[in-house]
Amino acid sequence: MHYDWVSLDQISPNMQLAVIAAEDQRFPTHWGFDWNAIEKALEHNEKSKRIRGGSTISQQTAKNLYLWHGQSWLRKGLEVPVTITLELLWSKKRILEVYLNIAEFGKGIFGVEAASRFYFKKAAKNLTQSEAALLAAVLPNPIIYKVNAPSALVKRKQAWIMRQMNGLGKGYLNLL
Repeated sequence: MHYDWVSLDQISPNMQLAVIAAEDQRFPTHWGFDWNAIEKALEHNEKSKRIRGGSTISQQTAKNLYLWHGQSWLRKGLEVPVTITLELLWSKKRILEVYLNIAEFGKGIFGVEAASRFYFKKAAKNLTQSEAALLAAVLPNPIIYKVNAPSALVKRKQAWIMRQMNGLGKGYLNLL
């Protein structure tokens, strides 16, 4: 198992922006739930066999820190009060820091510092935009999607994340 905790100021702004661009672009302004994303996910999931999530970074942090993986109404129900509690007690920067330190980036690779060192042989504070976008691109399922052997789908998602990052701009992190 690879794991190294680092403070948010030791994580490249590229990585911070990449996960926001990929996972939750309304992160700085919502209170734990993105109702538009949830509604779109529900509509999509009614029509498609491929399930799409609408969870925010706050919800994912709550799940990864206190709950279990998998899709069940019980876990989703428990996720609501845990997410609200995180949003009430922690700053957005703290939520992002915890998320980036507990997210799984590959089999037995937890946290962005361990992932950065494992895949790129460098500290997380030195990740480039392209490297950060690649790490963020595998987050839906890092066991299926590989950083060290990215599929065409992962490469397309990486390129999309980089476009989103450029659209948001580095100043976007000042909203946290």
